Amino acid sequence: MTDSLAAEREHLANLLEAVQRCAHFLHATAAKVPWPLEGATLRRRQKDVDLFEALAALNERFAKLQDTMGAAMRHAALLMSEATTPFLKVLVLFEKLAVIDSVEGWQLCRTARNLAAHDYETDYALIAEHFNELHALLPWLVRAAARLLEACAQSLHIEPASQDFQTEFRAVAAAHGA
Repeated sequence: MTDSLAAEREHLANLLEAVQRCAHFLHATAAKVPWPLEGATLRRRQKDVDLFEALAALNERFAKLQDTMGAAMRHAALLMSEATTPFLKVLVLFEKLAVIDSVEGWQLCRTARNLAAHDYETDYALIAEHFNELHALLPWLVRAAARLLEACAQSLHIEPASQDFQTEFRAVAAAHGA
């Protein structure tokens, strides 16, 4: 195996480990929030630093997991000698491989997380609705992460770079039906 191929495989292994880590921390953050959220609750707790820090972290970690999965899928596609641009081709490939349920599901996750990144909403009912949507999409994303790791192991014989988050990731995946 050439050095450049070994480096590419190692990069994917590192991305897969990062996926496990992101899923673990996203799940842990979601556990700190009293679901389902209601606008009245957020209004009443509008100065609750712990709650709003958890919500900010939830946004960040949801986005980080999806971004890391996207990078891992693109890199895996590259190692599979598949087209990697536009990213829609990568999504179609991973839909065919049953890693993601649908391209539309991926895009729904992307839209939901982007709304929070660019919207500075002050209506607590809308804020609650946004976070409830992220919470509802979390299992979808975690199950896709588990299937991505399986696909990389089966198709490319590439596992996460270390076992540091293996146990935690398996527990998170199981908690979300994977």
